[in-house]
Amino acid sequence: MSLPTKPVIGHVLHTLAYAGAEVLAIALAKELGDRYQSVFLCLDGLGSRGQEVAELGFEVVDLQRQPGIDLKVSRRIDQAVKTHKIDLLHTHQYTPFFYSAVSRKLRSTPPILLTEHGRHYPDQRKLKRVIANKLLWRKHDQVTAVGRFVAEALVQKEGFAQDVVKVIYNGIDPDAFMLSNRDQVREKIQKELGLNKDQPVILQVARFHPVKDHETSIKAFSHVVKQLPDAVLLLAGDGGEQKQMQQLAKELGIEKEVRFLGVRKDIAQLMTVADVFVLSSLSEGISVTLLEAMASGVPICTTDVGGNSEIVQHAVTGLLSPRQDAQGLGANIVQQLIDLPLRQKFSDAGRRKLLSQFSQQQMHENYSKRYDTMLK
Repeated sequence: MSLPTKPVIGHVLHTLAYAGAEVLAIALAKELGDRYQSVFLCLDGLGSRGQEVAELGFEVVDLQRQPGIDLKVSRRIDQAVKTHKIDLLHTHQYTPFFYSAVSRKLRSTPPILLTEHGRHYPDQRKLKRVIANKLLWRKHDQVTAVGRFVAEALVQKEGFAQDVVKVIYNGIDPDAFMLSNRDQVREKIQKELGLNKDQPVILQVARFHPVKDHETSIKAFSHVVKQLPDAVLLLAGDGGEQKQMQQLAKELGIEKEVRFLGVRKDIAQLMTVADVFVLSSLSEGISVTLLEAMASGVPICTTDVGGNSEIVQHAVTGLLSPRQDAQGLGANIVQQLIDLPLRQKFSDAGRRKLLSQFSQQQMHENYSKRYDTMLK
């Protein structure tokens, strides 16, 4: 007697890289593998994690999108649906949703779940997109947003009906960041990076993209070193703006204190050397790196944009500053670096909030319920 086949989920993304949407999609495929089979469809190449995902046993399809509106992508999605017998398309971000919806032509299957992970800055309502969304929508489709801010934007900017947009908060596995051998790991990373034992360390983990606004964090750090000359800023990630940021650090005379680490796969280990975690974004959904910092017990200084205030409650679990306010961000960093009891307070409160609201288990169960509802 043959076993019943598992429903097939097609995750449609821009690419497979080290970023929030991709981390979530890969985690869903792995952790829910006993219930669903997953296929990855990538618009813009397989990315830095494509091979890794394929080696885990998942089918990974390169849709080979060309510049401009490339409707051939929709035909390739339609073909992939037929080839892999995909029952539901889980599209991560708007562009994958658009091409997936077009691929159905006048059909209503497969149903599409759009998950919006963040918003551009500035965020504008575009009438053509609102009209397109109404034309492409089918009654079994659903929308999830990673936070309340993102959900509100989907209603106000994209024209989705409020009753179809549900919030499923991003979540992480806290155990992966609560290291039992933390002191030994910290010593190892300090040695690797040439850090002194008592040197103040600020860490930012983000791709070098305009929306992450590394310029503000580097300028903020230039204020920090005026008061704490032995402080160091670690920047983990890569991207198109890295050379410009290296030049900025040089112009500010802090190139030796700002370390560009490139992509790191050992974020949990890297967190052990950080006294303060910084995120200087212009816009955010629910940042996975902020959650990772909270799980690691690293207090946070971040900008009061998007969903950041849903994670960080000012003066309770961390400190918030206005967008592009380098002086304010710098002052918040200094305040935490010189006040150990304050850092401990934020560390403890942040970890409690993470465990109560942003666990991976909660997130996966919520997506599983959404899948099951849509597959009926």
